[in-house]
Amino acid sequence: MIRKKIHNVRFAWRGIVIAWREEFSFRVQILAAVLTFLLGWFFGISALEWLIIVLVIGIVLSAEAFNTALEELCDKYKTDPDPHIAKIKDLAAGAVLIASITALLAGAVIFAPRVFALLS
Repeated sequence: MIRKKIHNVRFAWRGIVIAWREEFSFRVQILAAVLTFLLGWFFGISALEWLIIVLVIGIVLSAEAFNTALEELCDKYKTDPDPHIAKIKDLAAGAVLIASITALLAGAVIFAPRVFALLS
């Protein structure tokens, strides 16, 4: 049973590696996450703020992975232009955008006052 669970984690890790290798957006989002973690460390944000940051980063990266998986699935079964496939892809990309904007707003609420205080 434990061996099967370890095997499942390997599959999941392989998915993350695929997203890293094949999706420019995923790499950009990882870079943004690293910079956000560095900002959090620099400003000494609270435990609650860390929780918010970790959650929104996880949501954005998960949304991007789901978007990528959905695009792959759509491309596998329908290579010629199809308005339904285009709609599905647009909706999935929209979900990533919503998650990204939410993360950006959360980051602004947490970091903007600290940045302004540092600059003044």
